[in-house]
Amino acid sequence: MRASARVAPRLNVSTFSLAACDLGARQWGVAVASKFLAVGSLVPWAAAEVGALATQAYGNPRYGSEGLAMLQTGLGAADVLERLIADDADRDERQVGIVDNTGQAAAFTGSSCHAWAGHRTGAGYAAQGNLLAGPAVIDALAETFVATTGLPLAERLLACLAAAQAEGGDRRGQQSSALLVVEPGGGYAGLWDRLVDLRVDDHPAPIDELTRLHRIHVRLFGRTPRADWVAVDGALAAELAERLARAGFAGPLAAALRAWAGVENLEERLDGSERIDPVVLEELRRA
Repeated sequence: MRASARVAPRLNVSTFSLAACDLGARQWGVAVASKFLAVGSLVPWAAAEVGALATQAYGNPRYGSEGLAMLQTGLGAADVLERLIADDADRDERQVGIVDNTGQAAAFTGSSCHAWAGHRTGAGYAAQGNLLAGPAVIDALAETFVATTGLPLAERLLACLAAAQAEGGDRRGQQSSALLVVEPGGGYAGLWDRLVDLRVDDHPAPIDELTRLHRIHVRLFGRTPRADWVAVDGALAAELAERLARAGFAGPLAAALRAWAGVENLEERLDGSERIDPVVLEELRRA
C-alpha cells in the first residue's frame, strides 16, 4: 500500500533541507536544520545507489521508507513524488524533496505549508523549506550547492546549511540539525553504506555543532590518500615505539599500534606498521 493512502501522523517539521548526490563519488545525502527536536529522526532518508529524500512540514515519515522502496524499483524522482502525494488527503500540508540514482530531482510544497515555503531543484539536488525567513534561504541552499562542486558531499551539505542559516533559516529559531550521507561500502569497516550519520538533537547553535561533530568524524574515519602516508623507517619506528610505551602500549610495534588505535577509535586509519596515516601520527604525537 502506498504511504499516501494511509493515515499518517501530523508532525509539524517546519525546516529547511537539501537532498543531493555526487554521482562521481557514488554518494547520496540529506542535510537538514529546524526549530524542532531531533529533526534528524524524521526528515532525512537515503540509500546507496538508490537516492535521497527529505520529508517535512506536516511530515509523513512513510514517505521516506516507501519513497526509497519505490526508487529502488527503478522509478525516477518525479514518478515517486507523484505516487507519494497522489492519494494523500493531507498533501497540501506536506513538503518533500527527492533525488534519484541518476541525479534527477523533484520536489513538492503543499499549498497549505506555513509561509514562507517553497523549493528549488537542479542537477543533483532538491532544496526545500517552510516557515522560513524568506526565499533567500532556499536560494542559499541551491546556490551554495552549485558553488561548492568538487568538495566532498558532506562538506557541501554543511556549507549549504550554514549559508541558509545566514539568510535567516527557520524563522522560529534554531534547535536541531542532521547530516546523512551514504556510499556503497562507505561506512565503518566497509560493512555498511552510512558514510556519515550525525545528529544534533537540541542545541542553541545546531549547525555549528553539527560542523564540529563532522570534523571529529573526519579525523576518526576519514581517508587519507595512500600516497600521503608516511613511511616508517628506523627512526620513526623507534619514536612510535617510545610514544606507545609511554602511553602504556609496549611490545611489537604493529600490535602496540593496533591496540592504541583501538582505544583512540582510529583503527579505521590503520593498515599495518610499515606506513602510517599522518592523522594517526599526529594524534600519537599529541597524546
